[in-house]
Amino acid sequence: MIEVPEAVRSKARAAGVGDWLERLPAVVAGLEAEWSVTVGRAYAGGSEAFVADVTRADGTAAVLKVLMPGMGDAAANEAAVLRIVGGEGCPALYRYDGERGALLMERLGRPMFELGLPVSRRLEMLTDTAARIWRPAPDSGLPTGAEKARWLADFIARLWEELDHPCSEEAVEYALTAAQRRERAHRDEKAVLVHGDVHQLNALESDGSFKLVDPDGLLAEAEYDLGVLMRGDPVELLAGDPLERARLLAARTGLDPVATWEWGVVERMSTGLLCTQIGLEPLGRDTLRAAEAVAGLPLP
Repeated sequence: MIEVPEAVRSKARAAGVGDWLERLPAVVAGLEAEWSVTVGRAYAGGSEAFVADVTRADGTAAVLKVLMPGMGDAAANEAAVLRIVGGEGCPALYRYDGERGALLMERLGRPMFELGLPVSRRLEMLTDTAARIWRPAPDSGLPTGAEKARWLADFIARLWEELDHPCSEEAVEYALTAAQRRERAHRDEKAVLVHGDVHQLNALESDGSFKLVDPDGLLAEAEYDLGVLMRGDPVELLAGDPLERARLLAARTGLDPVATWEWGVVERMSTGLLCTQIGLEPLGRDTLRAAEAVAGLPLP
């Protein structure tokens, strides 16, 4: 019998897909038989999928991931990214079943989080790892940066109202304006494949470097991934000049500090509101405090 982490159970019940939990043991057993794997321990992290170590028939260590229903195109988008960059900047994809939302992937090592690296060094390594993914992928069928900017703007406006205005209207308007600017700046012919959720828990050791797991997958400005790095470590961001991180990330990659900053503004606000909604504290408070502090700052 498989062990489903409580966070996954809670999310499934909250999302109205509790019946998926009842079907999951049979789904996993079917995948074990069809893909010739043996399921081991389940991963405790995450809340939107059942993830477990597995061993393939030839002895290869792998990971099985089964996403819960209601996640839109998350499984298909992840599979699309892994088909393009799997084995390089992301884990190799061995098998995929779209109907069951299941992926069988390369097993990697420890997350970067466990290494306790200084923020500056961690940002450098995450930037270099993300850059291994960036490349044209026009026929991948992935959503665009413009679509993501619109989605984030709608998400921010809706959640701010639902949470009864947990931060100032000025900070929200600053984020919405940044989202509109990034939507208008999108150009299909210049867009590249980006991971979409680059952080130290998603960066796992692999042969002396790192690979990124759980890609969202977008065709966007590469600065989108740098914007995700801008949202992290909000307390450390405010310890110095907040604009300096955007300048350093852009300089390391040869990208635009303004686009990096604006994606960071959007990601910081959306993440702060989401963490507040699900009670992930103090990260929610710290992230919204950072969003307040940078609202209205001049562009880098």
